[in-house]
Amino acid sequence: MSKKKILTIIGILFTTLIYSQQGFVHEQSQGYVWPEEENVLEKLDEWQDQKFGVLFHWGLYSVPGIVESWSICSEDVDWIPRDSTMSYVDYKKWYWGLSEKFNPINFNPDQWSDVMEKAGMKYAIFTTKHHDGFNMFDTKQTNFSITNGPFKNHPKADVAKYVFDAFREKNFMVGAYFSKPDWHSQYYWWDYFATPNRNVNYKIERHPERWEKFKDFTFNQIEELMSNYGEIDILWLDGGWVSPGRQDIDMDKIATMTRQHQSDIMIVDRTIRGKYENYQTPERSIPAEQLPFPWESCIPLSSDWGWIPDAKFKTPSEVIALLIEVTAKGGNLLLGVGPTPDGIIQPEVETILSEVGSWLKDNGKGIYNTRITENYNSNNVWFTADKDKKTIYALYIPNEEPGYPSYIEWEGNNPIKGGKITLQQNGKRVKWETKNNKTRITLPKIKNNANLPMVFSFTSEK
Repeated sequence: MSKKKILTIIGILFTTLIYSQQGFVHEQSQGYVWPEEENVLEKLDEWQDQKFGVLFHWGLYSVPGIVESWSICSEDVDWIPRDSTMSYVDYKKWYWGLSEKFNPINFNPDQWSDVMEKAGMKYAIFTTKHHDGFNMFDTKQTNFSITNGPFKNHPKADVAKYVFDAFREKNFMVGAYFSKPDWHSQYYWWDYFATPNRNVNYKIERHPERWEKFKDFTFNQIEELMSNYGEIDILWLDGGWVSPGRQDIDMDKIATMTRQHQSDIMIVDRTIRGKYENYQTPERSIPAEQLPFPWESCIPLSSDWGWIPDAKFKTPSEVIALLIEVTAKGGNLLLGVGPTPDGIIQPEVETILSEVGSWLKDNGKGIYNTRITENYNSNNVWFTADKDKKTIYALYIPNEEPGYPSYIEWEGNNPIKGGKITLQQNGKRVKWETKNNKTRITLPKIKNNANLPMVFSFTSEK
């Protein structure tokens, strides 16, 4: 049995998630299939070096500041809120009508990329279309897009193009998020029938010609993105209920076309285990254990993916702690940020991310370009390693109480005798000793009101 097959089997054992979820969360795939294309494997390895990315949800839902798309889905669950004074039919009409109000006149993709670059992020994924079917790119398959509403005469009306360009200029990898289901399309939610849930609302076996039109519609839209928007590193497909055995859109055909235009692109048909899920995407969660294949945790900065008024954001310390744990377990962190209805990243978000970036500027060696270690966690200390495994990084996450303790300890990953341990943020050596497989570091006195994590580097005995 090959090493990759063994790792895939091991990975199946490690898919239990540790966080309770808010709202609908896509289940994580059980197991992983490695790509066969060498150039895709090389791109995956490069992507694993990046560690920290941003996911932008921006669309009609941003105008009133509500949950993205889901309020038009007629499922009886608490996390899908809508105006109870309106009938469902009237609510959908109101929602579709937001296309005549979405006019982000201050849209500034350069500001977006500046903020994310200063945050220390290395790749960006932009939502070109969410489940509501509203397109944030200049598609020719439908008029339901940003380029046909009040923003159509703006010089940057084709917003996807300018977002991708702004991030490429800063050497980011870029990805196109695309929803496979499309609730606005008559080929998916046909007005002839009611729309009781998220799925196609007619029987495909009874109306195969309609489903074929939807497949063509989806194929053509993805081809537009793959051929008209420059180099795309990631095709991030959402809506895992659209899949073979239920709602087959012919991923073989889509993937073949995609790689004709973008030969080394990573395709992420999320939650659909197989050759088109080039990395896994546990949502709002971190796997309980290390996973021996490529993955990213996608977690929003606030409680929602898109912009909402009066949002409660994670603190810089919380974001850094997520990034540390994800990295030590072998993944990337994709942080969800919702631009405002008028098209900017709000000041509160900019401030939080700037502090994260300042920390990464001093401590990024313990995050970027690292790989997992066999012993990756001891209490509130996490471990990563350089690719050559010669340098180990110990990433200490303080408790919530203000102030640092006088020392920290960890088990395993013992430094070599007579070696040095360096505090990354200032490059100074620290006092340490190892007894009974426990290493104790005497912490230097550092003024840090935010209680941000510390990163130490050393050479391990192994």
